[in-house]
Amino acid sequence: MEMSSYIDHTLLDPEATKEAVEALCKEAITYGFATVCVHPYWVPFAKEILETSSVGITSVIGFPLGMTTKKVKAMETLDCIEKGATEIDMVINIGALKSKQYEEVEDDIREVVEAAKGKTVKVIIETGTLTEEEKVKACELSMSAGATFVKTSTGFGKGQGTSK
Repeated sequence: MEMSSYIDHTLLDPEATKEAVEALCKEAITYGFATVCVHPYWVPFAKEILETSSVGITSVIGFPLGMTTKKVKAMETLDCIEKGATEIDMVINIGALKSKQYEEVEDDIREVVEAAKGKTVKVIIETGTLTEEEKVKACELSMSAGATFVKTSTGFGKGQGTSK
């Protein structure tokens, strides 16, 4: 299997234009990337371009801060899935994790997992803002809630996924 088939080709710049999203999708087709990752607004447009290809569509939930409520995250997930997203990347509620509100964090993740209806759910945990203990706990909560796997960073937060 080609390495490119493991790559999510991503464009999450808040100034991304229709032309830039189209270019992203065409590059994903050309290079055989697994998915494109776009903001929820762009999911229907990406679907138009990609529907005859094998490239999937990932969209982000609660991005980039993770501070929306679990109900809003679930609704955003449902909307993205209905419009064509094949995978979901959700941002964990870092403040709740740091406050040791573990049940709340797990419920937040679980709501998105359930709303995704069996689709891949990746939990972005912002490792650059977490202690080692918090990283472990975030992973445990993600597993317990049924997430597919975790990701290190949105690329917008502190540390941006460093190993510190």
